[in-house]
Amino acid sequence: MARIWEEENKFRKWLEIEIYACEAWAELGKIPQEALAEIKEKAGFNISRIKEIEKIVRHDVIAFLTSVAEQVGDASKYIHLGLTSSDILDTALALLMREAADQIFRRLKDLRAVLVEKAKEHKYTIMMGRTHGVHAEPITFGLKMALWVMEVDRHIERLHQAREMISVGKISGAVGTFANVDPRVEEYVCHKLGLKPAQVSTQIIQRDRHAQYMTTLAIIASSLEKMATEIRNLQRTDILEVEEPFEQGQKGSSAMPHKRNPIMCERIAGLARIIRSNALAALENIPLWHERDLTHSSVERVIIPDSTILLDYMLAKFTEVMAGLKVYPENMRRNLEATHGLVFSQRVLLALVEKGLLREEAYALVQRNAMEAWRKGVSFKELLLKDKEVTSRLTPSEIEDLFDYSYHLKYVDYIFERAGLK
Repeated sequence: MARIWEEENKFRKWLEIEIYACEAWAELGKIPQEALAEIKEKAGFNISRIKEIEKIVRHDVIAFLTSVAEQVGDASKYIHLGLTSSDILDTALALLMREAADQIFRRLKDLRAVLVEKAKEHKYTIMMGRTHGVHAEPITFGLKMALWVMEVDRHIERLHQAREMISVGKISGAVGTFANVDPRVEEYVCHKLGLKPAQVSTQIIQRDRHAQYMTTLAIIASSLEKMATEIRNLQRTDILEVEEPFEQGQKGSSAMPHKRNPIMCERIAGLARIIRSNALAALENIPLWHERDLTHSSVERVIIPDSTILLDYMLAKFTEVMAGLKVYPENMRRNLEATHGLVFSQRVLLALVEKGLLREEAYALVQRNAMEAWRKGVSFKELLLKDKEVTSRLTPSEIEDLFDYSYHLKYVDYIFERAGLK
Protein backbone atom coordinates (compact mmCIF):
# COMPACT_ATOMS: atom_id res chain seq x y z
CA MET A 1 0.00 0.00 0.00
CA ALA A 2 2.80 2.44 0.85
CA ARG A 3 4.19 2.06 -2.70
CA ILE A 4 0.92 3.39 -4.11
CA TRP A 5 1.50 6.69 -2.33
CA GLU A 6 5.18 7.07 -3.15
CA GLU A 7 6.07 10.16 -5.18
CA GLU A 8 7.32 8.04 -8.08
CA ASN A 9 3.86 6.53 -8.58
CA LYS A 10 2.14 9.90 -8.19
CA PHE A 11 4.35 11.60 -10.76
CA ARG A 12 3.93 8.65 -13.15
CA LYS A 13 0.18 9.23 -12.97
CA TRP A 14 0.62 12.95 -13.61
CA LEU A 15 2.78 12.28 -16.65
CA GLU A 16 0.36 9.69 -17.99
CA ILE A 17 -2.51 12.17 -17.78
CA GLU A 18 -0.49 14.91 -19.49
CA ILE A 19 0.52 12.60 -22.34
CA TYR A 20 -3.05 11.39 -22.87
CA ALA A 21 -4.16 15.03 -23.04
CA CYS A 22 -1.51 15.64 -25.69
CA GLU A 23 -2.76 12.62 -27.66
CA ALA A 24 -6.29 13.99 -27.53
CA TRP A 25 -5.14 17.43 -28.71
CA ALA A 26 -3.18 15.78 -31.53
CA GLU A 27 -6.28 13.93 -32.70
CA LEU A 28 -8.09 17.27 -32.73
CA GLY A 29 -5.29 18.82 -34.80
CA LYS A 30 -4.12 21.18 -32.07
CA ILE A 31 -0.71 19.52 -31.61
CA PRO A 32 1.48 18.41 -34.55
CA GLN A 33 1.98 14.68 -34.71
CA GLU A 34 5.76 15.08 -34.76
CA ALA A 35 5.58 17.13 -31.54
CA LEU A 36 3.43 14.43 -29.93
CA ALA A 37 5.96 11.78 -30.95
CA GLU A 38 8.75 13.83 -29.41
CA ILE A 39 6.78 14.30 -26.19
CA LYS A 40 6.05 10.59 -25.87
CA GLU A 41 9.65 9.68 -26.57
CA LYS A 42 11.35 12.16 -24.26
CA ALA A 43 8.85 12.92 -21.49
CA GLY A 44 10.09 12.02 -18.05
CA PHE A 45 10.86 13.59 -14.71
CA ASN A 46 13.50 13.72 -12.03
CA ILE A 47 12.18 13.78 -8.47
CA SER A 48 15.24 15.51 -7.07
CA ARG A 49 14.98 18.18 -9.74
CA ILE A 50 11.25 18.64 -9.04
CA LYS A 51 12.06 19.29 -5.39
CA GLU A 52 14.73 21.83 -6.33
CA ILE A 53 12.33 23.72 -8.57
CA GLU A 54 9.50 23.56 -6.03
CA LYS A 55 11.66 25.28 -3.42
CA ILE A 56 11.74 28.27 -5.75
CA VAL A 57 8.29 28.29 -7.39
CA ARG A 58 6.39 26.87 -4.37
CA HIS A 59 4.02 25.01 -6.68
CA ASP A 60 4.27 21.26 -7.10
CA VAL A 61 2.61 20.94 -10.52
CA ILE A 62 4.65 23.80 -12.02
CA ALA A 63 7.81 22.20 -10.63
CA PHE A 64 6.80 18.89 -12.19
CA LEU A 65 6.01 20.46 -15.56
CA THR A 66 9.30 22.34 -15.56
CA SER A 67 11.19 19.12 -14.91
CA VAL A 68 9.35 17.40 -17.74
CA ALA A 69 9.95 20.35 -20.07
CA GLU A 70 13.67 20.22 -19.41
CA GLN A 71 13.71 16.68 -20.80
CA VAL A 72 11.31 17.22 -23.72
CA GLY A 73 12.63 20.50 -25.10
CA ASP A 74 10.72 22.71 -27.55
CA ALA A 75 7.74 20.36 -27.92
CA SER A 76 7.03 20.82 -24.21
CA LYS A 77 5.11 23.99 -25.12
CA TYR A 78 2.20 21.69 -26.01
CA ILE A 79 2.13 19.96 -22.62
CA HIS A 80 -0.59 21.08 -20.18
CA LEU A 81 -2.33 22.96 -22.99
CA GLY A 82 -5.49 24.66 -21.64
CA LEU A 83 -5.30 22.68 -18.40
CA THR A 84 -5.25 23.73 -14.77
CA SER A 85 -3.26 22.04 -12.02
CA SER A 86 -6.29 20.37 -10.47
CA ASP A 87 -7.09 18.69 -13.77
CA ILE A 88 -3.96 16.68 -13.14
CA LEU A 89 -4.07 16.53 -9.34
CA ASP A 90 -7.66 15.39 -8.97
CA THR A 91 -7.64 12.96 -11.86
CA ALA A 92 -4.42 11.39 -10.58
CA LEU A 93 -5.79 11.28 -7.02
CA ALA A 94 -8.76 9.28 -8.31
CA LEU A 95 -6.36 6.77 -9.82
CA LEU A 96 -4.36 6.47 -6.60
CA MET A 97 -7.47 6.08 -4.45
CA ARG A 98 -8.76 3.43 -6.83
CA GLU A 99 -5.47 1.51 -6.55
CA ALA A 100 -5.65 1.77 -2.78
CA ALA A 101 -9.23 0.50 -2.79
CA ASP A 102 -8.17 -2.52 -4.83
CA GLN A 103 -5.51 -3.34 -2.24
CA ILE A 104 -8.07 -3.05 0.56
CA PHE A 105 -10.38 -5.36 -1.42
CA ARG A 106 -7.65 -8.00 -1.37
CA ARG A 107 -7.21 -7.62 2.39
CA LEU A 108 -10.94 -7.84 3.03
CA LYS A 109 -11.20 -11.01 0.97
CA ASP A 110 -8.27 -12.55 2.87
CA LEU A 111 -9.97 -11.75 6.19
CA ARG A 112 -13.27 -13.09 4.95
CA ALA A 113 -11.68 -16.43 4.00
CA VAL A 114 -10.22 -16.85 7.49
CA LEU A 115 -13.53 -15.92 9.15
CA VAL A 116 -15.44 -18.39 6.97
CA GLU A 117 -13.02 -21.12 7.99
CA LYS A 118 -13.47 -20.29 11.68
CA ALA A 119 -17.25 -20.12 11.30
CA LYS A 120 -17.42 -23.59 9.79
CA GLU A 121 -14.92 -25.05 12.24
CA HIS A 122 -16.85 -23.77 15.25
CA LYS A 123 -20.35 -23.98 13.84
CA TYR A 124 -21.53 -25.97 16.86
CA THR A 125 -18.98 -24.81 19.46
CA ILE A 126 -21.44 -23.69 22.09
CA MET A 127 -20.67 -20.63 24.19
CA MET A 128 -22.39 -18.03 26.29
CA GLY A 129 -24.18 -15.24 24.49
CA ARG A 130 -23.90 -11.97 26.40
CA THR A 131 -25.95 -8.79 26.38
CA HIS A 132 -24.88 -5.75 28.43
CA GLY A 133 -21.82 -7.86 29.30
CA VAL A 134 -24.10 -10.23 31.24
CA HIS A 135 -24.87 -13.87 30.43
CA ALA A 136 -27.95 -14.15 28.22
CA GLU A 137 -28.57 -17.39 26.29
CA PRO A 138 -26.29 -19.87 24.48
CA ILE A 139 -24.97 -19.19 21.00
CA THR A 140 -22.08 -20.78 19.11
CA PHE A 141 -18.69 -19.31 18.33
CA GLY A 142 -19.37 -20.20 14.70
CA LEU A 143 -22.42 -17.93 14.70
CA LYS A 144 -20.29 -15.09 16.01
CA MET A 145 -17.86 -15.68 13.15
CA ALA A 146 -20.70 -15.91 10.61
CA LEU A 147 -21.93 -12.53 11.82
CA TRP A 148 -18.49 -11.07 11.12
CA VAL A 149 -18.40 -12.66 7.65
CA MET A 150 -21.64 -10.90 6.77
CA GLU A 151 -20.22 -7.61 8.03
CA VAL A 152 -17.12 -8.01 5.87
CA ASP A 153 -19.39 -8.71 2.90
CA ARG A 154 -21.15 -5.41 3.53
CA HIS A 155 -17.79 -3.66 3.67
CA ILE A 156 -16.84 -5.13 0.30
CA GLU A 157 -20.10 -3.80 -1.12
CA ARG A 158 -19.57 -0.37 0.46
CA LEU A 159 -16.03 -0.18 -0.86
CA HIS A 160 -17.24 -1.06 -4.36
CA GLN A 161 -19.65 1.88 -4.13
CA ALA A 162 -16.96 4.22 -2.80
CA ARG A 163 -14.51 3.09 -5.50
CA GLU A 164 -17.11 3.79 -8.15
CA MET A 165 -17.87 7.20 -6.64
CA ILE A 166 -14.22 8.25 -6.67
CA SER A 167 -13.42 6.86 -10.13
CA VAL A 168 -14.01 10.13 -11.95
CA GLY A 169 -11.68 12.56 -13.66
CA LYS A 170 -11.88 16.14 -14.83
CA ILE A 171 -9.97 17.94 -17.59
CA SER A 172 -12.20 21.00 -17.74
CA GLY A 173 -9.92 23.92 -17.00
CA ALA A 174 -9.64 26.63 -14.37
CA VAL A 175 -13.30 26.77 -13.27
CA GLY A 176 -14.74 23.74 -15.04
CA THR A 177 -16.16 25.56 -18.07
CA PHE A 178 -13.86 24.03 -20.75
CA ALA A 179 -13.06 27.61 -21.85
CA ASN A 180 -9.53 26.66 -22.93
CA VAL A 181 -9.82 22.90 -23.36
CA ASP A 182 -12.11 20.92 -25.63
CA PRO A 183 -14.47 18.55 -23.72
CA ARG A 184 -13.30 15.81 -26.07
CA VAL A 185 -9.89 15.98 -24.41
CA GLU A 186 -11.50 15.12 -21.08
CA GLU A 187 -13.48 12.28 -22.65
CA TYR A 188 -10.35 10.87 -24.27
CA VAL A 189 -8.19 11.06 -21.13
CA CYS A 190 -10.84 9.57 -18.85
CA HIS A 191 -11.55 6.77 -21.29
CA LYS A 192 -7.86 5.90 -21.45
CA LEU A 193 -7.66 5.86 -17.64
CA GLY A 194 -10.87 3.90 -17.10
CA LEU A 195 -12.52 6.84 -15.35
CA LYS A 196 -15.82 8.60 -15.91
CA PRO A 197 -15.75 12.33 -16.60
CA ALA A 198 -17.33 14.34 -13.78
CA GLN A 199 -20.67 15.52 -15.20
CA VAL A 200 -20.13 19.00 -13.78
CA SER A 201 -17.01 20.28 -12.07
CA THR A 202 -15.46 23.48 -10.85
CA GLN A 203 -11.68 23.76 -10.67
CA ILE A 204 -11.86 20.51 -8.71
CA ILE A 205 -13.81 17.30 -8.36
CA GLN A 206 -16.26 17.86 -5.53
CA ARG A 207 -15.15 16.53 -2.16
CA ASP A 208 -18.34 14.72 -1.20
CA ARG A 209 -16.91 11.89 -3.31
CA HIS A 210 -13.74 11.76 -1.26
CA ALA A 211 -15.72 12.00 1.96
CA GLN A 212 -17.76 8.93 1.00
CA TYR A 213 -14.55 7.03 0.36
CA MET A 214 -13.03 8.13 3.67
CA THR A 215 -16.13 7.39 5.72
CA THR A 216 -16.22 3.95 4.14
CA LEU A 217 -12.66 3.38 5.38
CA ALA A 218 -13.76 4.60 8.81
CA ILE A 219 -16.69 2.19 8.91
CA ILE A 220 -14.42 -0.72 8.01
CA ALA A 221 -11.93 0.36 10.68
CA SER A 222 -14.73 0.62 13.25
CA SER A 223 -15.86 -2.92 12.48
CA LEU A 224 -12.30 -4.14 12.94
CA GLU A 225 -12.26 -2.36 16.30
CA LYS A 226 -15.53 -4.04 17.22
CA MET A 227 -14.14 -7.47 16.36
CA ALA A 228 -10.82 -6.78 18.09
CA THR A 229 -12.64 -5.55 21.19
CA GLU A 230 -14.65 -8.77 21.28
CA ILE A 231 -11.44 -10.80 21.16
CA ARG A 232 -10.00 -8.63 23.95
CA ASN A 233 -13.07 -9.17 26.11
CA LEU A 234 -13.15 -12.91 25.51
CA GLN A 235 -9.43 -13.08 26.36
CA ARG A 236 -9.93 -11.58 29.82
CA THR A 237 -8.55 -13.90 32.49
CA ASP A 238 -11.95 -14.46 34.10
CA ILE A 239 -13.45 -15.45 30.71
CA LEU A 240 -10.54 -16.79 28.59
CA GLU A 241 -12.64 -18.31 25.82
CA VAL A 242 -10.30 -17.18 23.04
CA GLU A 243 -6.79 -15.75 22.89
CA GLU A 244 -4.86 -13.94 20.19
CA PRO A 245 -1.62 -15.65 19.11
CA PHE A 246 1.31 -15.42 21.54
CA GLU A 247 4.54 -16.36 19.78
CA GLN A 248 7.52 -18.29 21.13
CA GLY A 249 9.81 -15.84 22.93
CA GLN A 250 7.17 -13.10 23.12
CA LYS A 251 6.88 -11.23 26.42
CA GLY A 252 3.77 -9.55 27.72
CA SER A 253 5.10 -7.36 30.51
CA SER A 254 8.43 -6.03 31.73
CA ALA A 255 7.26 -6.57 35.32
CA MET A 256 4.96 -9.61 35.20
CA PRO A 257 6.29 -12.69 33.37
CA HIS A 258 2.88 -14.37 33.35
CA LYS A 259 1.20 -11.73 31.16
CA ARG A 260 -0.21 -12.63 27.71
CA ASN A 261 -1.80 -9.41 26.57
CA PRO A 262 -4.05 -8.91 23.48
CA ILE A 263 -1.66 -6.29 22.09
CA MET A 264 -2.54 -6.70 18.41
CA CYS A 265 -6.25 -6.30 19.06
CA GLU A 266 -5.53 -3.28 21.26
CA ARG A 267 -3.40 -1.77 18.49
CA ILE A 268 -6.18 -2.29 15.97
CA ALA A 269 -8.70 -0.68 18.33
CA GLY A 270 -6.43 2.32 18.79
CA LEU A 271 -5.65 2.85 15.10
CA ALA A 272 -9.37 2.85 14.26
CA ARG A 273 -9.62 6.15 16.13
CA ILE A 274 -7.17 7.78 13.73
CA ILE A 275 -9.11 6.65 10.67
CA ARG A 276 -12.39 7.89 12.16
CA SER A 277 -10.75 11.24 12.91
CA ASN A 278 -9.48 11.43 9.34
CA ALA A 279 -12.99 10.76 8.05
CA LEU A 280 -14.21 13.77 10.01
CA ALA A 281 -11.50 15.87 8.34
CA ALA A 282 -12.73 14.60 4.95
CA LEU A 283 -16.23 15.79 5.80
CA GLU A 284 -14.79 19.20 6.72
CA ASN A 285 -13.26 19.32 3.22
CA ILE A 286 -16.64 19.36 1.48
CA PRO A 287 -17.53 23.06 2.03
CA LEU A 288 -15.03 25.09 -0.02
CA TRP A 289 -15.19 28.69 -1.19
CA HIS A 290 -16.85 29.31 -4.55
CA GLU A 291 -15.25 27.26 -7.34
CA ARG A 292 -12.37 26.09 -5.16
CA ASP A 293 -10.04 27.07 -2.37
CA LEU A 294 -6.96 25.31 -1.04
CA THR A 295 -8.10 24.27 2.44
CA HIS A 296 -8.75 20.67 1.43
CA SER A 297 -5.43 20.05 -0.31
CA SER A 298 -3.02 19.95 2.62
CA VAL A 299 -5.48 17.86 4.61
CA GLU A 300 -5.84 15.24 1.88
CA ARG A 301 -2.08 14.84 1.51
CA VAL A 302 -2.16 13.44 5.05
CA ILE A 303 -5.50 11.77 5.62
CA ILE A 304 -5.94 9.77 2.41
CA PRO A 305 -2.53 8.05 2.29
CA ASP A 306 -2.46 7.61 6.07
CA SER A 307 -5.95 6.10 6.28
CA THR A 308 -5.46 3.65 3.42
CA ILE A 309 -2.05 2.58 4.73
CA LEU A 310 -3.38 2.17 8.27
CA LEU A 311 -6.44 0.22 7.18
CA ASP A 312 -4.31 -2.04 4.99
CA TYR A 313 -2.10 -2.73 8.02
CA MET A 314 -5.06 -3.27 10.36
CA LEU A 315 -6.68 -5.76 8.00
CA ALA A 316 -3.43 -7.67 7.57
CA LYS A 317 -2.81 -7.84 11.32
CA PHE A 318 -6.37 -8.79 12.25
CA THR A 319 -6.32 -11.53 9.61
CA GLU A 320 -3.17 -12.85 11.31
CA VAL A 321 -4.89 -12.70 14.69
CA MET A 322 -7.91 -14.64 13.45
CA ALA A 323 -5.83 -17.19 11.54
CA GLY A 324 -3.84 -17.99 14.68
CA LEU A 325 -6.64 -17.50 17.19
CA LYS A 326 -6.67 -19.93 20.10
CA VAL A 327 -10.18 -21.10 20.92
CA TYR A 328 -10.96 -22.79 24.25
CA PRO A 329 -14.28 -24.71 24.03
CA GLU A 330 -13.78 -26.15 27.53
CA ASN A 331 -13.73 -22.65 29.00
CA MET A 332 -16.78 -21.74 26.96
CA ARG A 333 -18.60 -24.69 28.53
CA ARG A 334 -17.36 -23.74 32.01
CA ASN A 335 -18.66 -20.19 31.61
CA LEU A 336 -21.90 -21.49 30.17
CA GLU A 337 -22.54 -23.44 33.36
CA ALA A 338 -21.31 -20.74 35.75
CA THR A 339 -24.82 -19.45 36.50
CA HIS A 340 -26.19 -22.90 37.43
CA GLY A 341 -28.73 -23.15 34.61
CA LEU A 342 -30.10 -19.61 34.59
CA VAL A 343 -29.60 -19.53 30.81
CA PHE A 344 -32.77 -21.61 30.53
CA SER A 345 -34.99 -19.07 32.33
CA GLN A 346 -36.80 -17.94 29.17
CA ARG A 347 -37.55 -21.50 28.17
CA VAL A 348 -39.07 -22.19 31.61
CA LEU A 349 -41.07 -18.96 31.31
CA LEU A 350 -42.50 -19.98 27.92
CA ALA A 351 -43.30 -23.49 29.16
CA LEU A 352 -45.33 -22.09 32.06
CA VAL A 353 -47.19 -19.74 29.71
CA GLU A 354 -48.01 -22.72 27.48
CA LYS A 355 -49.47 -24.40 30.57
CA GLY A 356 -51.94 -21.56 31.01
CA LEU A 357 -50.22 -19.06 33.32
CA LEU A 358 -50.38 -15.39 32.45
CA ARG A 359 -47.03 -14.13 31.27
CA GLU A 360 -46.63 -11.75 34.22
CA GLU A 361 -47.40 -14.56 36.67
CA ALA A 362 -44.98 -16.92 34.97
CA TYR A 363 -42.30 -14.22 34.83
CA ALA A 364 -42.58 -13.51 38.55
CA LEU A 365 -42.42 -17.22 39.36
CA VAL A 366 -39.32 -17.83 37.23
CA GLN A 367 -37.60 -14.64 38.35
CA ARG A 368 -38.10 -15.52 42.01
CA ASN A 369 -36.27 -18.80 41.58
CA ALA A 370 -33.65 -17.28 39.28
CA MET A 371 -32.75 -14.59 41.79
CA GLU A 372 -32.41 -17.17 44.57
CA ALA A 373 -30.14 -19.29 42.38
CA TRP A 374 -28.12 -16.15 41.60
CA ARG A 375 -27.77 -15.11 45.25
CA LYS A 376 -27.03 -18.54 46.69
CA GLY A 377 -25.10 -20.05 43.78
CA VAL A 378 -27.34 -23.11 43.68
CA SER A 379 -28.95 -25.05 40.81
CA PHE A 380 -31.80 -23.20 39.14
CA LYS A 381 -33.28 -26.50 38.03
CA GLU A 382 -33.24 -27.92 41.57
CA LEU A 383 -35.03 -24.86 42.89
CA LEU A 384 -37.72 -25.25 40.25
CA LEU A 385 -38.16 -28.92 41.13
CA LYS A 386 -38.76 -27.91 44.77
CA ASP A 387 -41.17 -25.08 43.97
CA LYS A 388 -44.72 -26.35 44.29
CA GLU A 389 -46.16 -23.54 42.17
CA VAL A 390 -43.89 -24.67 39.35
CA THR A 391 -44.39 -28.42 39.81
CA SER A 392 -48.15 -27.91 39.88
CA ARG A 393 -47.78 -26.88 36.23
CA LEU A 394 -44.72 -28.80 35.03
CA THR A 395 -43.73 -32.38 35.78
CA PRO A 396 -40.15 -33.18 36.85
CA SER A 397 -39.59 -34.78 33.46
CA GLU A 398 -40.83 -31.69 31.65
CA ILE A 399 -38.57 -29.47 33.77
CA GLU A 400 -35.62 -31.75 33.03
CA ASP A 401 -36.30 -31.53 29.29
CA LEU A 402 -36.21 -27.72 29.43
CA PHE A 403 -32.54 -27.78 30.43
CA ASP A 404 -31.20 -28.92 27.07
CA TYR A 405 -28.48 -26.92 25.30
CA SER A 406 -29.33 -28.42 21.91
CA TYR A 407 -32.62 -26.49 22.02
CA HIS A 408 -30.64 -23.29 21.37
CA LEU A 409 -28.78 -24.76 18.40
CA LYS A 410 -31.70 -26.06 16.36
CA TYR A 411 -31.58 -23.25 13.79
CA VAL A 412 -27.80 -22.95 13.44
CA ASP A 413 -27.89 -24.81 10.11
CA TYR A 414 -30.69 -22.56 8.89
CA ILE A 415 -28.74 -19.40 9.77
CA PHE A 416 -25.59 -20.69 8.08
CA GLU A 417 -27.52 -21.64 4.97
CA ARG A 418 -29.21 -18.23 4.84
CA ALA A 419 -25.77 -16.62 5.11
CA GLY A 420 -24.46 -18.78 2.27
CA LEU A 421 -22.05 -20.61 4.58
CA LYS A 422 -23.03 -24.22 4.00
